[in-house]
Amino acid sequence: MNKEINVLALAYLGDAVYEIYIRKYLINKGIIKVKELQAEAIKFVGAKGQAMYLKELINNNFLTKEELDIVNRGRNHKGSRHPKGTDIVTYKYATGLESLIGYLYLSNKTDRIDEIMKEIIGD
Repeated sequence: MNKEINVLALAYLGDAVYEIYIRKYLINKGIIKVKELQAEAIKFVGAKGQAMYLKELINNNFLTKEELDIVNRGRNHKGSRHPKGTDIVTYKYATGLESLIGYLYLSNKTDRIDEIMKEIIGD
């Protein structure tokens, strides 16, 4: 897969893949009410949660050099837009995580996504 693919396209895809992993995890955990699913999911899929989990992965040296390169491309993309209620630094960390997941997905490295998600979820 071309590493030079638009990083925001990787983040767009990574966001969807990441959310599916989280939704599956929460349903398997036994949460069945949609309101509760949404409340739990936001802890993982919101920018603040994603940024926190990415920082933990980095601090624990869990990511390879190649993966860190993708994360940094996501974090360093040009642009100053971000959702209300989230500062730009947090948003860029979240984008970095989403970019990594999108890259791994397009590279057919789903086993590595599984490892990363287990580390994030704690299973």
